[in-house]
Amino acid sequence: MDIEPSHTPVLYQEVLAGLQVRPGGRYIDGTVGAGGHAQGILDASAPDGRLLGIDADPAAIELSREKLVAYGGRVTLVHGNFAELEAIARREGFFPADGILLDLGLSSMQLEAAPRGFSFLSDGPLDMRFDPTGPTTAADLVNGLSVEELAEILYRYGEEPRARAIARAIVARRPLHTTRELAAVVEQVVRRRGRIHPATRTFQALRIAVNGELDALEAVLPQAVRVLAPGGVLAVIAFHSLEDRLVKRFFQRESRDCLCPPEQPICTCGHRATLEILTPKPIRPRAEEVQANPRSRSARLRLARRLGGMSV
Repeated sequence: MDIEPSHTPVLYQEVLAGLQVRPGGRYIDGTVGAGGHAQGILDASAPDGRLLGIDADPAAIELSREKLVAYGGRVTLVHGNFAELEAIARREGFFPADGILLDLGLSSMQLEAAPRGFSFLSDGPLDMRFDPTGPTTAADLVNGLSVEELAEILYRYGEEPRARAIARAIVARRPLHTTRELAAVVEQVVRRRGRIHPATRTFQALRIAVNGELDALEAVLPQAVRVLAPGGVLAVIAFHSLEDRLVKRFFQRESRDCLCPPEQPICTCGHRATLEILTPKPIRPRAEEVQANPRSRSARLRLARRLGGMSV
């Protein structure tokens, strides 16, 4: 999400233009955060457009509630996971929707809250849960998994080339209780190169594992297609390559009529395209935005329009 109350959210104008927001439309922000994109959608859809905001973080829901209070009944906010998008949209009267936004990743307000345990730049407990009621913390993983299990998480979700060495160092020095303790262990294994902190990939991997982020993304994409009205637009902002590849492949798959192997002479899969890709290449932040908000530099926006016909 990469926003804070006083900061314009990442790719703000590009999202509003891509969603083709219009008065009277129904829109869903599946990662509402502090309400920055949501406010823009509500302004662009005035006077009677409606927005459903969903977030796994109850603190984000409360922040959005304060920010969007002036929009009254045009806003519905739900504490929940976007992995349950279809059920939430049906229950709240947003089926079908004219546009859906998924702004993935970590928000500035989460990153800067030391007690949440997301950042290696400040000392806090090894938590990393978007939803504080979730069953598993980063400490549970760090202190409970084997070297092999930890290495798999670090390599799969962080694309960390020194995953096994880091996992061995963690197991040798545990129990670990704070973000700085974990960061110090990683720094003993991985040398700093350039601007990227040695613990960046480790913290990313643990956060993704704690919150089941890739599983949730895989679950929500087909639901988003079903929820969208024909002509509606799905906008997804990813901040790292794992998310972006998953979205790219889903868009490519759902923009094709047949998924059979090329060598098969007759189609037997019966698949029909449900999406039209609007961004053959992802939209990246302009240089001015990156200068104003360095955290936006890795953002990639992909857009696809819902076609008529079969649902996935």
